[in-house]
This record gives sequence, C-alpha cells and structure tokens, in this order.
Amino acid sequence: MNAAMPAPVAVVTGGASGLGREIVRRLHAGGHRVAVADVAAEAATALADELSVRGPDARAYTVDVSERAAVERLLADVLADLGSVEVLVNNAARTQARPLLEITPDELDEVMRVNLNGTFFACQVFGTRMAEAGYGRIVNIASLAGQNGGTATGGHYASSKGAVLSATKVFARELAARGVTVNAISPGPQDSPMVRDLLGDGLDALVAGVPVGRLGSMRFIADMVALLASPDAASVTGACWDANGGLYLR
Repeated sequence: MNAAMPAPVAVVTGGASGLGREIVRRLHAGGHRVAVADVAAEAATALADELSVRGPDARAYTVDVSERAAVERLLADVLADLGSVEVLVNNAARTQARPLLEITPDELDEVMRVNLNGTFFACQVFGTRMAEAGYGRIVNIASLAGQNGGTATGGHYASSKGAVLSATKVFARELAARGVTVNAISPGPQDSPMVRDLLGDGLDALVAGVPVGRLGSMRFIADMVALLASPDAASVTGACWDANGGLYLR
C-alpha cells in the first residue's frame, strides 16, 4: 500500500471477545484501522483503547446486529470517524446449547436474528457501500455445525450457520462484478472459553473424536480472515474455507 494512503478500515462484529477479539488483533497488527463492534460496550472500548496506543486507530462501537437500523448507524459512524471501510468481518453470533426438540420459538428467533439476520443485514448495508466504492472484502464466520448438522452448540445455531453459508454465496454472486468479494470460514471446535464452557466434562471425548487429535486455534482462524481480507484475495469469492481438524471432509 502507498505510504501516503490511509490504512484500510476493517469492521469486526462481535469483536470484543473470543474469536472476534483474535480477528481484531490480527487485522490491527497487519496495519488495519479497526472498528470493534459489539453489544458489550465496555469490553469493546477496552480493546480499542489498548490497541490504539500501539498502532493504527482502533475504535469501539456498540451495536446489536439483529437490528438493521443499528447496522446502518454502525456504517454511518465508521465512515464519519474513519472515512472508509474496506473490510467487514461478520463474526457476531448467539450460541445456545439446547436439546433440539426442546428449542422454543423465541429461542429459535433470537439465535436466527443475530446469526443470520445480522450477517445478512451487514452484507446488504456494507456491501452496498463497498460496491459503490468499487472495492471490498467481506468475511462471514460460519461453522462446522452448519455443514454437518452438529447440535452440540444448538440445532438453531447449526441451522443459522448453514444459512450463513448460503447467504455468502448469493452476496458473492451479486457483488463480484463490483470489486467486492464475499467468503466464509467454517471453524470446527476451537480452543476457546466458549467451547470449553459449552462442552464441560464432554471436552475430552470431543477432542478424542477429532482426527488430528486437537482443538483448533483461534489465531489461525484470524490468519485465515486476514488472508481473505487482503487485496491479493481478489480471485476468491463465494468460497468456504474449512478448519475442522478432519471432522468434515469434502
């Protein structure tokens, strides 16, 4: 990138903790100005403040992605503060371990509104802006559960992530001719607090069933995001990159 040009801007939803935090750190370390977007305002602010003292600008934004108006405000605020947006990472997600046949209508709606609707709205809102600018990189965080029907993280979660994979394809097809790529990453079980909390005593049994014999690395997933978010990734769109330890082969 030309030294005279401002650093590119990356927006990461659900960026204040877990995998989102790793993605924020990776993109920031790679030279992006980063918008940490999350419902957890204090955590987002703490992360943004930490990063800003040792690199490009990082700012926190409070947003509930399940509301399209909130996503529109997020875009407007990022443009007002940072001037552009080149990268969007749709990472915000709601997970709820619940027996499949006991999921209530309200629980289904809550998970779908965040995981599917939030991703769809952001692809619409930010994708429109990127298409107008003639350039953009969108990376959607899907899941192994959306590919193999796993219910350990909730059947409604798995269903929502399967829908994210379909949304990735339709937005990729729509935006390809205007310089915007849209891709997905489907992680398997990661070495994360969320996975450990969800599985509890069942963690050892899960690891034993993973062909490579270990949980995935959130830092590696963040590296995958950075690669798909780079200008050099122009020929990759509508793809899903798997990182599941051999649990799902295709």
